Amino acid sequence: MSGSLPQCLKLFLLCAILLLWSCSGKKGVTPNRLQFASSPYLQEHADNPVDWYEWGEEALNKAKKENKPLLISIGYAACHWCHEMEKESFMDTAVARVMNENFVCIKVDREERPDIDQVYMNALQLLTGNGGWPLNAFALPDGKPFFAGTYYPKKAWLGVLSGISKAYAAKHELVVTQANALLNGIAEEDHLGVDTLSGKHTAPEYAALYNDIYRHADLTYGGLKGPQKFPTPAFAEFLLQDFYISHRKESLRAAVVTLNKMALGGIHDHVGGGFARYTTDSAWKIPHFEKMLYDNAQLASLYAHAYQVTGDSFYREIMIGALDFIGQTLAAPGGGYYSSLNADTKAGEGAFYAWRKKDFLAAVDNDQAIADYFHVSDEGNWEQGLNILYAEKTPAEFAVGRKLRPVDFAKKLALVKTALSRERSRREKPTVDSKIITAWNCIALKAYADAYAATGVEDYLVKARSCAAFIEKGMLKADGRIMRHFNNGKGYIDGFLDDYAWAGTAFTRLYQVSFDKHWLMLAKRITDYAIVNFGSRTSNLFFYSGKNDELVLRKTEIADDAIPSSNAVFAKLLYTLGTIFADSTYSARALNMYNAVTLRIKTAPHYYLQWCSLAAVLSTKSYEVVVTGKDAFEKNKELNRYFLPTIVLMGSIDDDSLPLLEHKLVAGKTLIYVCTDRLCKRPEETVAAALAQIK
Repeated sequence: MSGSLPQCLKLFLLCAILLLWSCSGKKGVTPNRLQFASSPYLQEHADNPVDWYEWGEEALNKAKKENKPLLISIGYAACHWCHEMEKESFMDTAVARVMNENFVCIKVDREERPDIDQVYMNALQLLTGNGGWPLNAFALPDGKPFFAGTYYPKKAWLGVLSGISKAYAAKHELVVTQANALLNGIAEEDHLGVDTLSGKHTAPEYAALYNDIYRHADLTYGGLKGPQKFPTPAFAEFLLQDFYISHRKESLRAAVVTLNKMALGGIHDHVGGGFARYTTDSAWKIPHFEKMLYDNAQLASLYAHAYQVTGDSFYREIMIGALDFIGQTLAAPGGGYYSSLNADTKAGEGAFYAWRKKDFLAAVDNDQAIADYFHVSDEGNWEQGLNILYAEKTPAEFAVGRKLRPVDFAKKLALVKTALSRERSRREKPTVDSKIITAWNCIALKAYADAYAATGVEDYLVKARSCAAFIEKGMLKADGRIMRHFNNGKGYIDGFLDDYAWAGTAFTRLYQVSFDKHWLMLAKRITDYAIVNFGSRTSNLFFYSGKNDELVLRKTEIADDAIPSSNAVFAKLLYTLGTIFADSTYSARALNMYNAVTLRIKTAPHYYLQWCSLAAVLSTKSYEVVVTGKDAFEKNKELNRYFLPTIVLMGSIDDDSLPLLEHKLVAGKTLIYVCTDRLCKRPEETVAAALAQIK
């Protein structure tokens, strides 16, 4: 027997070793405290040898006690370079040793804690003029930043760590001076001038904003001019609204170019639906592949509105694809939605989406016409013989050019996409970030409500209600307080202004398509809480974070980002609720908010698109439309099929408790009242007649 262990015992010991290894974290590292974080992104760093802390008193107190600077590393799950820096540096024991010995290291999920990200991103922008993630900031123990950068390769990162550590010890007074100056600079970013014309919202003033925005429109490829392209749904929404208000055909043309080029470009996932975060070129061809809930929800609303305006079924299909992506890939149990789909797999960034020509042709039965439509070639249109699918003509245009029947080509394209999806499903799929963010879910809720309005498809209303119920049950407290992030059956972290602004907006929109007053009253409760807890004593605007925020500075979000400014969204919500409840305090707050930012907006309107949309409403004639009576739901459904961006809708079958519904119920009749400033015209019984009054 030669003294060897029996084979079964060897297998047992091997399994035991593997089990112990798997329980101790990747590569045998004992998990750090991030294993208990609520954010899946932070949990991904639980196997790092870095002694990470979450943001909070424990980390700040340790830094003060040991007089160590803070190293605040901020990223998010779908960020490619965040993962690269983790692999190169944060998983390296030698690098981790330097970080642990000289700093108190804090890892932040920017999507969970955007308030933290805002402060340190402002520091980076003031220091370098640029931004990006991963964001690596260095701060005094009290949180005041004194240096910040983005991605660093390992060697450069070690140099930064050494330089910062030495400067903090040898030139401490200079570091403190730098931190104080930088904090003052960050605070100054929120300072607004005084507009002597406040309160005057005229058509010429709006026209000046419009002309500036239009000058920044890329009339060849769509979107805003620039070497990279972000979807910026608020831009095309602004153009569609302007076309509705002014009937400027140039606005519709610019919107159509944007809508078509995005839908045809590589930023759009032609196989699985939905859109990537942005493209690295100006023609929408080569995407950065992460797919975000907030982008796709905003774009679903945009294409729903485009379908309402134009009646073009192509836009309806793009809307359906975006919502299918959200529903099939990001849906969470209970009615909520996860945050994003990663850009990376083990095969590399974008590998899930790219095709070699031979593999593409094999999946589509060697159909060269389809390869031509998607610009698939032997040499590849991306890198190393790989192809990103994009088109330059709509399916109907391509079919006509090839002398094919558009209906036949459309059917073929649908079959091809099914075949490509089936083939792609065999690949390793990108991971999903399972955070459930309130604001982003509310944008999705609104998207489903907008899709229901545009199409009348009842399933979209069902999904909107389901998402609303999820938010009410899991994220909303009885007093109107909202939680930011849902995980493991409960909410975490007090919500921020965007959570309140979008929740109020989404619930109000759900009321307007369903006439279920429950959602309207929730919107009011949420809004009232935000007014009390986010208001500023020195400004008419609202802080991004609530009263109890522990940061060195409470920021005021004014400009748009990937999501429109939370203050602008909140101002529009206040304007709408002021109309519905005939409450001048809401309306006055909305006007005061707009007046506060007027000078800032004029400097670069294309950075303030949501404010400019509000300016359009304030400078034109708007209407309140009230639908009452036994067929109110059906009439409202018919009315909602139209794009009516300057109209506030309300109504009921039998409830006249809202101010503008008083005395408008007539037994046995369904009536539509078109009103301006609470003065109503003669009621009509058909939608067509009511629309004629609006026109």
